[in-house]
Amino acid sequence: MEFYEVIHSRRAVRQYRPDPVPKEVLQRILDAANWAPSGMNRQQWYFVVASGEKKKALGASYAKIAERYTTRWDDAERRKQFIEFAQTYGGAPVVIVALTDAAGDPATRKMNLESVSAAFENLLLAACAEGLGSCWMTGPLQDEASLRQILNIPYDKEIVAVTPIGYPAFQPPAPPRLDPELKEKVLWVE
Repeated sequence: MEFYEVIHSRRAVRQYRPDPVPKEVLQRILDAANWAPSGMNRQQWYFVVASGEKKKALGASYAKIAERYTTRWDDAERRKQFIEFAQTYGGAPVVIVALTDAAGDPATRKMNLESVSAAFENLLLAACAEGLGSCWMTGPLQDEASLRQILNIPYDKEIVAVTPIGYPAFQPPAPPRLDPELKEKVLWVE
């Protein structure tokens, strides 16, 4: 897939086919993540790739969050669907959790978060180029203690984001861009 086509076709996928993702494909997308730019070239990102029982445990944790989050929703069917998505991460066979070095200094923490965010975006774009779906998620981090326990994440690492990875059950439509002509989001100066 051509680079700009990948950029324009990547979507937040929330329904996946159960087909397994070959390890060599996962390795390629993780390699793409590893080539991201980073502050001071520290490359301070780490990834946990969960499947099987660990993925089920992550889903149970996220389902509890979804149940609390949707308590006041009027639409019972939408609430049910969201909780089911959370419990299975949309049926994706793999969940990837991105970590970075924990830092007490605000400037270092910001640099670390920016660096792992660049790596995570590379991962999502590479997944799209491989015909895989993904969904940048931070909601599961609301139960960080469970994530740490399930995946044995030490406290010298900060959990940044989570994504299911799998073959999309369907391709979601493109959401409209806010300011598609970039007249309000870009300031040209000379």
